[in-house]
Amino acid sequence: MTTTGRTTPYQSYVYAYPHKTAYRKLADRPRLGDLWAGEPKDALSLYLHIPFCEVRCGFCNLFTRIGAPDGLTGAYLDALERQATAVREALGEREPVRFATAAFGGGTPTFLTAAELERLCDIAEHRMGARLRAVPLSVEASPATATADRLEVLAARGTTRLSLGVQSFDDTEARAAVRPQRRADVEAALGRVRDARIPVLNIDLIYGIDGQTEHTWLHSLDAALAWHPEELYLYPLYIRPLTGLGRRAGDPDPAWDAQRLRLYRLGRDHLLAHGYTQQSMRMFRRADAPPQGADDYACQTDGMIGLGCGARSYTAGLHYSFDYAVGMHEIRGIIDDYVSRPAADFAHAEYGRRVDAGEARRRHLLQSLLQADGLDVAGYRTRFGGRTPADDFPAELTRFADRGWLTEDTAAGLLRLTPEGLAHSDAVGPELFSPAVRAAMAAYERK
Repeated sequence: MTTTGRTTPYQSYVYAYPHKTAYRKLADRPRLGDLWAGEPKDALSLYLHIPFCEVRCGFCNLFTRIGAPDGLTGAYLDALERQATAVREALGEREPVRFATAAFGGGTPTFLTAAELERLCDIAEHRMGARLRAVPLSVEASPATATADRLEVLAARGTTRLSLGVQSFDDTEARAAVRPQRRADVEAALGRVRDARIPVLNIDLIYGIDGQTEHTWLHSLDAALAWHPEELYLYPLYIRPLTGLGRRAGDPDPAWDAQRLRLYRLGRDHLLAHGYTQQSMRMFRRADAPPQGADDYACQTDGMIGLGCGARSYTAGLHYSFDYAVGMHEIRGIIDDYVSRPAADFAHAEYGRRVDAGEARRRHLLQSLLQADGLDVAGYRTRFGGRTPADDFPAELTRFADRGWLTEDTAAGLLRLTPEGLAHSDAVGPELFSPAVRAAMAAYERK
């Protein structure tokens, strides 16, 4: 966690806990009907995963493959429909099943054709029972695949948020990140998104790219702001094993850490000055943006149904998925296995990790602290039998406070990261991992 006594600010992006590298094959292959029997089903989240992209960016370690041979996307949707049918049956009919949020991610969901996107929506609605036009629906897209016909389908089917992975408006920086695109094509795609009148546009940008300067970073920020996006995500560049840029991976670089922190602070302050509010280290929302619902589109809560070979599902006691990989050969094998599965296979959980009471408390603390709003101490006490975060995590909270990363708002009853704490979110999150999860992640064999 440290290098020569220095806390490294960029350890890992914690978007879910425990991470999939802590999952293991479940010897008992529990039946989904049993897993979901005692779970609340009145406000579920639905996530559909499409593991295809037209190109794999140099920084990407997501579960996705480049391109698809003829017939593969259709076969994948066939398997997705078989899985959806089995999962919906496992949820049962004894009590009403309602989805409160939905999201299509990947990969790049808009890799699918317009007709295939129609079918994807049909699977969500007709097989799972999600009312897409009545709930927040977030969809990820790339500039090259944000075509008018695809956007027309998504808008008509109820998409409330479109997230466009731009990363940089500078063509040289895009090439350095192994993301072949031209600014002119990005601008054209943004115009098509605005023409589709999807209520919330999110633009993803990355800082820390080779050759990027404060000037070029501000240039990208201003280019994005010209479109008045309702949301902006600012991501630090990571160089991870088994990715296009992975050959550069090595020991932590203090100079690069300092550059990324400097660019983060510059971007944060620039957006705050332009009427955005900070929701987390990465997320900024325009002050007048329409709300996306009580839980927004962040599908990381209990009661998560994930469909597709790269999706996770969360019950209170078990997080589960299919096998996980980053390498291209292994990903292709997992996708091929997924599309060949009979319907009966989808009635069981195969890979996962049990979540006991201690891990549930860690997860709640971690996910709450990484949001700018912080953790409601009274809510924690109610949820966990009268205990407080200080009872359960005294060493961690003291350490964060000593570093100037954590403050307690006693009047509001909140624990919050300070602005500097938010800047170090990618160090805060990993420090809250349990020893058991750390050990499982360390033992994971990369593939």
